[in-house]
Amino acid sequence: MKRTLFSSEHEIFRDSVRNFVDTELVPHHAQWEQDKVVPREVWEKAGQAGLLCPDVPEEYGGFGADWLYNVVVIEELAKKGMSGPGFMVHSEMVAPYILAWGSEDLKQKWLPQMVAGKAIGAVAMTEPGAGSDLKELRTRAIRDGDDYVVNGQKTYISNGQTCDFILLACKTDPTAGARGVSIVLTESNRKGFERGRNLEKIGLKAQDTSELFFSDLRVPVANRLGDEGAGFRMLMTKLAQERLVQAVRSICVAEAAIEWTVKYTSERKAFGQTIADFQNTQFVLAQLAAETTAMRVFTDDCMAKHLKGELDGVTAAKVKLCVTDLHNKVVNECLQFFGGYGYMHEYPIARAFIDARITRIAGGAAEVMKQIISRDLFANT
Repeated sequence: MKRTLFSSEHEIFRDSVRNFVDTELVPHHAQWEQDKVVPREVWEKAGQAGLLCPDVPEEYGGFGADWLYNVVVIEELAKKGMSGPGFMVHSEMVAPYILAWGSEDLKQKWLPQMVAGKAIGAVAMTEPGAGSDLKELRTRAIRDGDDYVVNGQKTYISNGQTCDFILLACKTDPTAGARGVSIVLTESNRKGFERGRNLEKIGLKAQDTSELFFSDLRVPVANRLGDEGAGFRMLMTKLAQERLVQAVRSICVAEAAIEWTVKYTSERKAFGQTIADFQNTQFVLAQLAAETTAMRVFTDDCMAKHLKGELDGVTAAKVKLCVTDLHNKVVNECLQFFGGYGYMHEYPIARAFIDARITRIAGGAAEVMKQIISRDLFANT
């Protein structure tokens, strides 16, 4: 399908990103999956190559590029199954919060380092007892003079083992429900911060994911993003972009999986013919290709809306729900055509199958997306 969103400049950048992925990431990703972490030097190389936060304004060390340059990076990583580098969290979740609500001092201190890959960012929302329902957060940041004193714990935090700072969602007013949530930038070298274990996941093996603990950690009030108590609204504002990013990645993996399967079934023989010669193969792949094209159109339309500031939360929930469901369906049905090879981790389709499951959880579970959509449907009844 011909796409019209990208200019020739975007495609030139895509060539450089693809070269970086092929030379600096693909040859090493299997080892990183064993190590359960991507080395810090890879982040610095990515920064030098312009892969990190390309839409950050020039005054903060970025290119000042449009968000489609970020999309190019997401797409090229997804096409090659590079699920280890936590660039997406860093560029698409952390940087936007700092740009939108960080003080000038925080922007000047952290954004140039993020662009260069010298400082790695993380977002800490999820807790053992609070996942999608952020109103139930138990981590506290109680004001004491010019500091907050932070106590609590977080879990399932991407980049948790390697991050230099965390955007911490916490309760600054435990009695105020959602209106008591604030976001505080907490450096990882502060006394009272402790990293827990690098969690063992069924997929995304190379991406470090951690428990984090805070015990009487003191952080300046100046490190707060936006107004006190505005954290829930801030999180809701940026979750639409996070959900679109999930869809962008998922549609690329679906397209790539179909390509792998067409190639494999055209070469693999069974019962005197190729697997592609069987009508079942043709019909299944035809159906998946048609559905993927439809979701590609929807995803690109959402990207166009986001660029104009017109992507609403309900539409973001719809695209995230539909595309991640399709992602899981495609890799499941495509894997079947690979037979026993599809069960071998060395094959991209096997890794894609394993990594796919998180997409129906991360960025808000599928059930939460349905709740958002249904509330909109019945809003006027």
